[in-house]
Amino acid sequence: MTRVAAIDCGTNSIRLLIADIDRSNGSTALTDVHREMRVVRLGQGVDATGELAPEALERTLAATADYARLIKEHGAGRVRFVATSASRDARNRDVFVDGVRDLLGVEPEVISGDEEAALSFAGASSVLPVLDGQQVLVVDLGGGSTEFVVGTAAGVTAAKSVDIGCVRLTERHLRNDPPTAGQIAAAEADVDEAMARAGRDVPLEQATAVVGVAGSVTTITAHALRLPEYSPDAIHGAELPIAEIRDAATDLLDMTRARRAALPYMHPGRVDVIGAGGLVWRRILERMGELSSGRITAATASEHDILDGIALSIG
Repeated sequence: MTRVAAIDCGTNSIRLLIADIDRSNGSTALTDVHREMRVVRLGQGVDATGELAPEALERTLAATADYARLIKEHGAGRVRFVATSASRDARNRDVFVDGVRDLLGVEPEVISGDEEAALSFAGASSVLPVLDGQQVLVVDLGGGSTEFVVGTAAGVTAAKSVDIGCVRLTERHLRNDPPTAGQIAAAEADVDEAMARAGRDVPLEQATAVVGVAGSVTTITAHALRLPEYSPDAIHGAELPIAEIRDAATDLLDMTRARRAALPYMHPGRVDVIGAGGLVWRRILERMGELSSGRITAATASEHDILDGIALSIG
């Protein structure tokens, strides 16, 4: 048994998983000890400025300091800190890397989009039986980037990371509350172009099932299910028709931010960006229905994602 700590620092949130990994009897079991998420918006303004904002760095490093205390309290022996899209794009990422190293005593890794995709697939595939006999497309819809990964139970077949995400598209296009038809059309054009790029490297048309991971997907699923509160147990593994997911995503996109904030399952840090998340997830699923010639009619949500993949890569 090995106790590990995994940290996933994305464009919108920073998340911690402290877990016990048991690799006895020829299998791998991951048991949560502590799991939490904070919205710190590290990627604030990165799409426009190319730099991490001082206030975003301050929020993120404050959360990292708290995570360092939790890791020590729980006695995790090995730690891996992974940073993704916003950190890849920022000219001043060295300031961020130095700050994390000072707080945690480990070197933070600013990983490539391909590695991010592989870790997301590993995390999702560790707990979902949908992989059995399927060519599964895992979509990791983040704040700054989205990863498309096709694989089987044997592992990843192909992967591509593209620069579309709920924070990036909100800042780039969806400035009104609610967004205008023109803003929505411009954002959808970005999604279509990104999917075309992903399709040159990933055989999207060969997928027989779709799994969505990360906060936008799980929040849209909560909205589709009309949950009385955010419930990971109800969301994880929920397979819904694309038509239901599309309706839920469109509803969130068309709402004012005040109405979104009143939803019982809405995290405050997602209120301003979930509309863009809905737009991206809606368009991806519409295109997958078309690319599969109608074979794909539903999608599954997973609460297990890159954070679990990071933990599994340590033990």
